[in-house]
Amino acid sequence: MDRRTLLGGSFAAIGLAACAQQAPAQTAAPAPAAAPDPENTLILELPGGPVTIQMLPDLAPNHVARIKTLTRQGFYNNTPFHRVMEGFMAQGGDPTGTGTGGSPLPDLAAEFSPASRARFVRGTVGMARTSNPNSANSQFFIMYAPNQGLDGQYTIWGRVISGMDAVDRLKKGAPGSGTVTNPDRIRTARIAADAPR
Repeated sequence: MDRRTLLGGSFAAIGLAACAQQAPAQTAAPAPAAAPDPENTLILELPGGPVTIQMLPDLAPNHVARIKTLTRQGFYNNTPFHRVMEGFMAQGGDPTGTGTGGSPLPDLAAEFSPASRARFVRGTVGMARTSNPNSANSQFFIMYAPNQGLDGQYTIWGRVISGMDAVDRLKKGAPGSGTVTNPDRIRTARIAADAPR
């Protein structure tokens, strides 16, 4: 199954056309009001440094549960950010690095949020999928900039609360496709509540 249509086929039409659209009232994910729950905090070690993601089970409980399961299995360790588009997003979570791979687990039903609850702004973490809304599996993307065209169309499951500079430093892909040659990889991924391995 081609999972590039997060970010491929229909996504390219939505995403690239909407890339210039700005959310007028919000350009970055709001800072958490309190210290994040360690059980719902994902830490990615990237070449540029650690990235801390606050997972949002109130928005997408099944997707958050999937990310936790795969993280605890070591699935994301050494996986590449295979598609990185300047000013748009960085996509990873495919162990094959082709944009077509996923985990052996079943695909997930959509958990889309209305824009009144969550928007795709800088630092938002969403789930990649094909043109089928219920096809998210393991691939995810981190937004570089607001994109209203994605609101309500892709599942939001987290937001970067520190380390966005490390995401900014990921190797960028070819213009248009975003495909990265020799991409940067997630060195390790872990849930903050778990002891480092």
